[in-house]
Amino acid sequence: MDRKQALAIVQPHLKQSRFDHTKRVVETAVDLAKFYNEDKQKTEIAAVFHDYAKYRDKDEMERWIISEYLPKDLLHYHHELWHGPVGALLIKREVGINDLSILNAIRWHTTGKAGMNKLEKIIFLADYIEPGRDFPGVDKVREQAKADLDLGCWLAAKNTIQFLMSKNQPIYPDTFHAYNDLLITVKDKWREDMNGK
Repeated sequence: MDRKQALAIVQPHLKQSRFDHTKRVVETAVDLAKFYNEDKQKTEIAAVFHDYAKYRDKDEMERWIISEYLPKDLLHYHHELWHGPVGALLIKREVGINDLSILNAIRWHTTGKAGMNKLEKIIFLADYIEPGRDFPGVDKVREQAKADLDLGCWLAAKNTIQFLMSKNQPIYPDTFHAYNDLLITVKDKWREDMNGK
């Protein structure tokens, strides 16, 4: 499946603004894949399908979480988190994509997790820094994205946690695990950045 075919499958499932976001994520992810020597085709497919379930009915997503192997604790967190894990499941069932590396990159693109591989990090980061995003801290993450993939992901996780805390929102544990895991990876090399200098 090429990018054009994949986009044609995804487009009916998304609002126009989200489809435009998806196309920007694809471009950003492919750029990062080239820079970090990751498989371009897998990156492209994961990026195209990352928001496949974004607008699925909340009750439908809840049913999938309850009836399938997905973590039941998702139900205790905002439904915005559900579209990654549910999307990975539905892409396998409805589109026939069985590549676990692609499915996992889609599954974890919102929360992150400890031990992310390179493809998972690229999709996580591309979704955060695509050119249409405009919020405090995103420019610093963009600067770091092509300097150090781990640092870029760590900053994205850090900003996400700080934002959710400022809104008194619950934070999914895997986001903390991603933050901690990435912190261990980058702490010695990037002490100055961690201190906000």
